[in-house]
Amino acid sequence: MADMAVSRFPEPAVLDKGWIPRGVSRCSTAQFLGWLSPWVALLLLGLYAGWMCLRDGLYHTNMDHRFVFGLWIFLDLAIIALGAGAFFSGFLFYILRWHEMGAVIRSAVVLGFLCYSGAVVVLMVDVGQPLRAWFTFWHPNTHSMLAEVTFCITCYLIVLSIEYLPLVLKNRKLSQIPSFLVFEFQLHKVMPVLAGVGTFLSFFHQGSLGGLFGVMYGRPFAYREGFGIWPATFFLFILSAIAAGPAFLMLTTWLTEKISGHRLVRGSVYRLMARTSGVLLTAYVFFKCVDTVIWLNSTSQQAGFRPWEFYAWAPFGSWVLFLEIVVLGLLPALILLRASEEGPRRWLLCGAALACAGIVVNRLVFTIQTLALPTLPFDEFRTYLPNWVEVATFLGVVAYAVIVYSLSFRYLTLFPQEKELARATARGPQQEEIHVSGR
Repeated sequence: MADMAVSRFPEPAVLDKGWIPRGVSRCSTAQFLGWLSPWVALLLLGLYAGWMCLRDGLYHTNMDHRFVFGLWIFLDLAIIALGAGAFFSGFLFYILRWHEMGAVIRSAVVLGFLCYSGAVVVLMVDVGQPLRAWFTFWHPNTHSMLAEVTFCITCYLIVLSIEYLPLVLKNRKLSQIPSFLVFEFQLHKVMPVLAGVGTFLSFFHQGSLGGLFGVMYGRPFAYREGFGIWPATFFLFILSAIAAGPAFLMLTTWLTEKISGHRLVRGSVYRLMARTSGVLLTAYVFFKCVDTVIWLNSTSQQAGFRPWEFYAWAPFGSWVLFLEIVVLGLLPALILLRASEEGPRRWLLCGAALACAGIVVNRLVFTIQTLALPTLPFDEFRTYLPNWVEVATFLGVVAYAVIVYSLSFRYLTLFPQEKELARATARGPQQEEIHVSGR
């Protein structure tokens, strides 16, 4: 990222040019280091805040017995949902053979690896006992959905690491080592198998994260009826994740284009991702509405609560429900479906941004609003705001993701169409129009 576009002006001096993929241009080393500097500073601040929690305990945070996970669990669920673009893109490309997804599949793998590894790091701080993390694997609670989530997330992170490794080995310098080249070739053969395993693992842990809230009998706001042992939230979390994944992939690709100044994928790839996200988001909004109607008229009343009681405390008024379902659900679905057929790219990106925001709001509702609401006659409504330690720790994870993605974009081939589009740009606007559109 932060790379200058291919233009008529001379390319700035790049000291590490031998490591940069052939056929693309990148900014000078000094410019790249200048781009990384603030993110490195933010990462160091996050490491310091995380070390405070690991050294002295979680009393540095604003978390308590009611909000035992606080900001971190909400953001963990959000970034894991947004990172679903990795396994879903792999499913579309390797299993369903949507070859056009090959233009972004490598970027999706990197984003998935960053989302899941960042979530694991935050959870390590959130649990507060990293030295006992192995208890989860050696002494698992077989009746807990968290045990299944832990195993699936860990296994899928291993799968993502294996999928990320061939991208690294394809580096211009590393590929000159024969053993690395042979190893990368062998890994490439098993990518469809890894994509299938990753899809299986991700479907189950995304669903279990939702099912975890759906079986909370003591929290009628989150509790849901369902099918057999699976509450409705199990399926809604899966559907919302695979709907938001392509939208998040669209946004990150566009941001990389804007920051670097390069065209990375064709417009048809954007339209394909928008149409996929729009169809899935429409299905999610429909089932979400059905689930909400059943909860309003049956589930909450059977628990002894009138539905409006859950929205009687500020800032969680009924507007939150309208915002989640209509403004950040139905509206982006219609925008993505409409703009995928015709219309400028800005409408695609607007719909994608709204869709991602809707998933974030949904995870906020389930993690923060659920715990804030009283459930007993003598209980009281309690609010929660994170302090600087919690915010700095998570921003450190964001900085880590930006740094690793920037290095990957600079030294690895994340977007195979970049070289082709650069040559088309060099031929001129008219030739580029003919080449890209195929007319």
